[in-house]
Amino acid sequence: MLRVGIVANEMSGDLLGAGLMQALQELKSDVVFEGVGGPRMLKQGCNSLVPMERLSVMGLVEVLKHLPELLSIRRKLANHFLANPPDLFIGIDAPDFNLGLETRLKKAGIPTVHYVSPTVWAWRPGRVHKIKDAVNLLLSIFPFETEFLKQHQVPVSYVGHSLADEIPLENDKAEARNRLGLEQDKPVIAILPGSRMSEIQGLAESFIGAAQWCQERQSELRFVTPLVSPAVREAFEQQVQTLAPELPILLLDGQARDAITAADVVLTASGTATLETLLLTRPMVVGYRMQWLTFWIIKHLKLVKVPHIAMANLLAGKGLAPEYLQDECTPENLGKALLAFLDSPEQVAEIQQTYRQIHRDMRQNSSQKAAEAVLALISNNKEST
Repeated sequence: MLRVGIVANEMSGDLLGAGLMQALQELKSDVVFEGVGGPRMLKQGCNSLVPMERLSVMGLVEVLKHLPELLSIRRKLANHFLANPPDLFIGIDAPDFNLGLETRLKKAGIPTVHYVSPTVWAWRPGRVHKIKDAVNLLLSIFPFETEFLKQHQVPVSYVGHSLADEIPLENDKAEARNRLGLEQDKPVIAILPGSRMSEIQGLAESFIGAAQWCQERQSELRFVTPLVSPAVREAFEQQVQTLAPELPILLLDGQARDAITAADVVLTASGTATLETLLLTRPMVVGYRMQWLTFWIIKHLKLVKVPHIAMANLLAGKGLAPEYLQDECTPENLGKALLAFLDSPEQVAEIQQTYRQIHRDMRQNSSQKAAEAVLALISNNKEST
């Protein structure tokens, strides 16, 4: 029997983890998983020792109030895996949490894998030395990451992103609208305000305001918003009722892919949603707000080393998706950018062509590649001991 420890901290990690778990089970039938996972990983058989939502915290300042609990959870997980050593440990994303855990386990002789490169190529590059100490293998999901990591002697394997394999190269807007009960002859804007409560708190007012600003100028517009959980839906719905109760907006429980596919243009928070929107070839406008002190620290210490925040723009190598951060994330700015796409079909067609090519290049059968790399690491480790 192969025992695998595995920890994910949010929905995007849960998606990657579930794909990897399924691929490992297809290659090796007697494998069991325990650690921390979300609904997809639980469905694949992960024994989750801690509810995943307890780890879903991001930002610099935001983490501080949760730090004692996070450190306690990490300590308990480390003690658990040290007392019951798995054949391999896999940390999915969440580098500030997982790298410390991986370092302890690696020192104890447990092979460690980190799935999703920390953004050392974008900010806080000094972390690359911590990565090298923490992992036996890093699974990279984006092609531009590997050169930087190899330069710093981090053992890395590029596997691609499972979303690129999962999402078909072609999608049908009309079918998606039928599934959601949306009118075929009305322009639709999808609004994706994020998966965390902190994102809803920071973005809902601006995003709803942008929808209202657009609807005042184009009354035929319709809006659709997928929400990741009942709590997130309730928080967003309360904001809609308070700010724009007459807004023609359809709220969904999940179904983000249908919402994006049904849309003519997407307003989204920065994050994995920008990648999914790219893969579905929809033009997008990106808005984001973080806690003011976090933003001040990042800006004034010049911690960010890349020209864009949206993964879609980083993959495209240019700002095809307008980005509005902090004070620039206003209803008017967002609304103008959204309507500009609706009024520019030729520009949208060019963006879609670029996104389709990126999609083709990213299709790597990633979960299979990741599983094969993991099993090769285990095999090599057994041979060397």
